[in-house]
This record gives sequence, structure tokens and C-alpha cells, in this order.
Amino acid sequence: MTNTSDEYTLTIRGMDCANCARSIESAVGQLDGVQLCELTFATERLRVATTLPREAIVARVQALGYEVVAPDANNAAVPAAPTAVPNFLAFMWSRLETRLALLGAILVLPGIFLHEILGLDALWIDLLALLALALTIVPVAKSAWRALTLSRQLNINALMTIAAVGAVVIGAYVEAGLVMVLFALGEALEGYTSSRARHAIKSLMEVVPQTALRLSTSCCESGCEERVPVAQLRVGDVIVVRPGERIPMDGTVYAGFSAVNQAPLTGESRLIEKEPGAAVLAGSINGEGSLEVTVSKLAADTTIARMIRLVEEAQERRAPVQRFVDRFATYYTPAIVVLALLIAAVPPLFFGQPFLNPDPETFGWLYRGLALLVVACPCALVISTPVSLVSAMSTAARNGILIKGGAVLEQLSKLRAIAFDKTGTLTSGRPAVVAVRSIGCVDPGAVPFAQCASCEEVLALANAVERRSEHPLAHAIVLAAEERGLHTRIPAAEGVQAIVGRGVIGRVAGRDVLIGSHRYFDHDVLHDPAHCSAALQDADAGHTPVMVSVGGAYVGTITLADTVRDSSRTAVARLKELGLAAVVMLTGDQRSTAERIGADVGVSEVRAELLPEDKVRAVEALKQQHGVTAMVGDGINDTPALATAHVGIAIGGAHGGTNQAMETADVTLMSDDLRRLPFAIKLSRAAMRTVGVNIALSIGIKLVFLVLVLLGMGTMWMAVLADMGTSLLVTLNGMRLLRQPRDEM
Repeated sequence: MTNTSDEYTLTIRGMDCANCARSIESAVGQLDGVQLCELTFATERLRVATTLPREAIVARVQALGYEVVAPDANNAAVPAAPTAVPNFLAFMWSRLETRLALLGAILVLPGIFLHEILGLDALWIDLLALLALALTIVPVAKSAWRALTLSRQLNINALMTIAAVGAVVIGAYVEAGLVMVLFALGEALEGYTSSRARHAIKSLMEVVPQTALRLSTSCCESGCEERVPVAQLRVGDVIVVRPGERIPMDGTVYAGFSAVNQAPLTGESRLIEKEPGAAVLAGSINGEGSLEVTVSKLAADTTIARMIRLVEEAQERRAPVQRFVDRFATYYTPAIVVLALLIAAVPPLFFGQPFLNPDPETFGWLYRGLALLVVACPCALVISTPVSLVSAMSTAARNGILIKGGAVLEQLSKLRAIAFDKTGTLTSGRPAVVAVRSIGCVDPGAVPFAQCASCEEVLALANAVERRSEHPLAHAIVLAAEERGLHTRIPAAEGVQAIVGRGVIGRVAGRDVLIGSHRYFDHDVLHDPAHCSAALQDADAGHTPVMVSVGGAYVGTITLADTVRDSSRTAVARLKELGLAAVVMLTGDQRSTAERIGADVGVSEVRAELLPEDKVRAVEALKQQHGVTAMVGDGINDTPALATAHVGIAIGGAHGGTNQAMETADVTLMSDDLRRLPFAIKLSRAAMRTVGVNIALSIGIKLVFLVLVLLGMGTMWMAVLADMGTSLLVTLNGMRLLRQPRDEM
């Protein structure tokens, strides 16, 4: 045995309920040399830090009766697509113990109708019930013994075994068989619904193709195609994506034009046009055109692979309410055993009450104590919280929202204030043409300028020069010309060159066309005083005016600005509708620009001219004034403020800092559509309401049956039916969050 501590992850199969996970955690955690042991029932992942060899951990898990399927799932280059969950009968028939439970159910049917309902007694009914008990009790008793000896736990299997054996002792044979059959079927049903919930989480992996069509230049001059596993692809390889196929790797379009559906990753409903040079994401769906894509990342590093890993890790971060329920359940079961003993013993010993059943119509206190063991089982309570949180986080991920765990989800539901960075968050972070003025324009204040032939000419001239430039302002001018169909009006300029301190110049039809700053034109090029005044006003408003001259003569001004995102106004309005006390914009920009943007977006407060440390202080002030506060930014520049807030929310997207954002923020919006933010808050509130309802149902139904049992009005088989029914009810209620409507996006 080595003394070096090693941390790894194992995948565990065969767990039907959250109590199974607790038993494995306890048994493995008690081994000498284990420093950390965390098992998440929802993802079936066991994380271990230990000095023991891996084989010792595997042997311990197998001794408990569970299967270790995958050593260290983190080593996989790309997550494998999940297998489909079979229907309930196929699921039941897939395991020996569930097949025995089905056979036991058939054997106990006569007892239900003839004995429990009609009150008939017959030896053959009792024998069939005992046979049903024998078929179903062995795996339950084995599990109880393993948990007792290896995990040092009294689990639900122990409670059911004690109750069934006790029922046989007092001659309630039909009830003994019925309790065990119902329990086995209930456990199987709970395992089935848990598998469905687990599959909903892993269905994110279905968007990951396992193979790709790689272009190889070795077989012919024009290249040939070969189908290879994505794990074999390397950065720089060129792959072919045919129409309708999923894109298998992150990369850049090398050749071809198409419209791509990125909804599986970002939740965007619209198709995104892709052309040579455009970035594409693995898992998105190609449209009608064929694309050749240059691979930019290895399979393990693609956005979707990282997204899946982060979602799985998020499931393992338990919310405070879930940690409380888990701790409560640890002490709850032993306390119930003690209470059952007291109920069975105290009334007969001290109050002269009957210990055994005095007649068929009256239940003795031993029977009531045994029934208490059944009705008080904590299955429904333990499963009530994680199934709701996991379902909500899975729904968020499918809609392009990564939430880093149940604790974050709980904080989101309590949000009272939210602060936004301006540039790149409320605004696009990229300049766009917002106005054009020309000497020949009859209405210099008109905006839409595309209706003016003279303004169109200015934009077309600028496009002819700027189309060869990589400057952000040049991109904005070229894009504006393309949107208005002006990009082919004038051929590309010749001899284009940047002139330091002046701008950029090129020859168009034998004349020099210069695009430069207002400051340069003030010193070197005579221009219209009214246009000069308008340019100064634009600059004061935070815009960027650039002027255009042809052959040394001024012809017009193009004004560019960082524009407000289309989704910002709607998102801010909906956040206010959700009852947030403050929706604030924080920016380093000058106050006049900030207030103009803030008024346009509709925030309740603007704080401008802030340094990064000022933003941190602003977030601290919001926390003190309003309580739970979120900060929304790009995930890189605003890191101090994001870390200061209760919830840091980063904006991702194919062109942004998605990888950094996904790693550092509590919540990442996978696209720049801010309408996902109010949806995330509504989803978190729905999740916490569901958790509250589930806990109330789990405790409330148990209290009702506890009273019925103590009054002698409840039977053991009714108690187990109620318990399993409650477990199923809270599971299905939590899984409703998988279908949370996205009516606002």
C-alpha cells in the first residue's frame, strides 16, 4: 500500500434510492486511508481521495452489492451518449430481484382480495403469502445486513426486514408477504424513476457525435474523407460536416456557407449564419450547406464536453436545504427504531394494553410498533430535495444556462438585487454604425440614413477602403454596408495603408479616400462647421465619429457606437416584474454616456466612472442594502465584482470568453441573450417551491399515517403503500421541472 494520496472518480450502478448512496458513502468512508468520500445519487459518481489502491475501494463497493462500471470517468476524451431507459416492465425484468418481486406480487394477490378485503382465512392463502415473502426478503435482508456491518447504518431495508419478520412472529402472514412485495416493487419503481431523471441529465451528451468525417490529403490531391472517432482528431485537422449533421468538434469554418442551429448549447432558437472564418461549436446542428471545419480544440476540451463535466459537477454541490435533510435522515432512522420499541413496550408494560393482536379486528401494540417502522421510513424525505434540484439544473443547461450547484440555485431564488456591467453585457461590446452625415444630404439629422443617396455613397466609399482592414471600427463599417446592400457598389480600394495618427487611406477610381478621426480633420482637412459640431456632440455622448474625405475634400461623417443588446431592455423589464428591489448598471464609462445607456435599457440606478475596486464596493453596498445580490459581467474583467456578489453571472457565447466564464462564474449564460436571466430566476424559484412542497408532502403524509397507526386504524401494507407512493409522488413532482416552460425566451 502506498502512502501517496490519490483522488479519482468511480461510477456506481445499482442504486435505487438516495439511501443506497448514503450507505456506500459511509462504508467507503470508514476505511482507513480514505480522506474524502462523496457519492452523488443523481450522477452515480463516487469521488474518493485515499491512500488505498483503487481495487480496495472497488471491492468495498462490490461487497455492498453494487456494481462499479467505469473507473475515472474524467479520463474519457468525450462523454459517451447515454443508453435509452427501457420501459417499466423491461426495467423490472432486467434484474433477478425485481423478477422475484413480480412473481411475489402474483402469489400475494389472493391474500389481498380474499384476506385483506373479504376477511377470509385459509392455509393456502398463508402459504402463498409466505412464499412471496421468501422470494422477496432475501435481497432486502442482505442489503440490511451489509449496511449494518459495513456502513454501521440501520437503513430502510433493516426497518422492512424487522417489520416483516415481526409480522410472521405474530401470525400476520399475508401482511408480512404483502409488505415485502410492495416494498420491493416500490424500490424498483423508485429506481426506475431515478433512472429516468438521471437519463434527463445525461441526455445533454446526446448532442455529442462520437465520430467525424476527416479530410485526408494522403490519398489524392483534392483530399478524401475517412470516418474516425472524435478522440483521434487533433488541432488543425479539417473535418467535413454534411447538411443536417451535428458538428462534432469546436472549430473554425474553413470552407462553405450554412446556417447552424446552436440551440443544444446556447438555447438560441434562431439559426446562425456561418461562413469561412466563423467559429462553430461541437453539438450544434448544421443546416442546408456543407461545411469544412478546421478543428480548434481536442475532444475533451470542446465547449460541450466542458459543459457536460460542469453540469455533472454542479449536481454534486449540495444546497443547504439538501445538506440539512441528509443530516436529519442520518439520525432519523435510529430514532424511529427506538420510538417503535417504546410504542410496542410501554403501553403493555405500564398501561395494561394488549401486546399481541387480541382479535382480528384489533391491533396490539407490537403490531403498531412494527407498522411505525414501515410508515416512518425516510425514503421520500431524502429523495424530495435532490430530484428537484437536479431536474431544475438539467432544464437550465438544456436552455443554455449553467448553474453551478444546488447552493447557487437556492441563492438565485432569493435574489433581491442585481448589478450589470455595461460594455459587453447590457451592450454588445462591439461598435456599430449608428448614423451617417454627408455634405449632399438634404436632411442631415435623418436616421435611417440608407434612404439618402449621398449618405449611401459615403458609406460605400468607406467600405471600399475598410474591407481590407482588421480594425473593429472597420468591421462595423463593412457590416453596415453589407446590411444595406452597398458592399458591391464600389470595388475594393487599391494601395490601402494605415497612417499613424491619421487613419487609413486607399485609392478608389484614381482618387485618394481617407477615413480619419475628427481630431485629425480639425487640423488638416477643412470640413463643414455643422458636421464638426455634430461630431463633438457625438463624442460627448460616448460615440465615435470618423470623417471621410475624397481627393482631400470632406464628404461626410460616419458615427459608430457600442449598441444596446436587443435582449437587454426586455430582460431588465422582466427582472423588475419578478420583484427585484434594485436593477443597477455599473460602468467605468463617463456619466453622460452611462446615463444615456441606463435610460435606454431601463435600469433603476446608474453608477458610472467606476474602477474595478469601485465596482466591488458598489456590490458590497447592494448586499448590505438589499440582501442577496448578483453581479452580471463578462466573466474576465469583472472577476472581483463577480466574486464579491452572492451569485456571479457570466455572459458566454461562441465569440466571448466562454471557457473562462464557465470555469469561474456561479452561473454562465451560454449565449448573449439576457432574457435567459429572468428565466433562470423563475426556474430557481419554481425549484425551491417544489422542494418545499415535496418536504411538506413527505412529512405530512407520514404524520397522517403515524396517527392512524397509533390509533390502530392503519395496517402495515397500507403504511408501505403510502411510503412508496409518497416517494414516487415527490420524484414525479420534482421531475416536472424538466418540462418547465420557456415562454419568455
